[in-house]
Amino acid sequence: MADSIRVFQTPTFRKTAKKLKPNQKEELDAAVQRLIHDPSIGEQKKGALSCLREYKFKMNKQLMLLGYSFDDAELTLELLALGSHENFYRDMKRP
Repeated sequence: MADSIRVFQTPTFRKTAKKLKPNQKEELDAAVQRLIHDPSIGEQKKGALSCLREYKFKMNKQLMLLGYSFDDAELTLELLALGSHENFYRDMKRP
């Protein structure tokens, strides 16, 4: 199943990922690979963010949140946002 999943990045995610250092990009790539192999490992959010799943991982000993959505019917994984816990949810609620 992992080979047939299409992965998309939102402009917000792409912009944040572009600013990372090479060692941070390696850790992000490893986290994305874990999501591709098992998209259900992230926590489904509730309320206004019910369309969002969140995967927590460490990047340089700091907890990072990776917001994504997964459509099982179309086998698509959309990477929405990346950031630390501070203001993550507030920024995700913005249109």
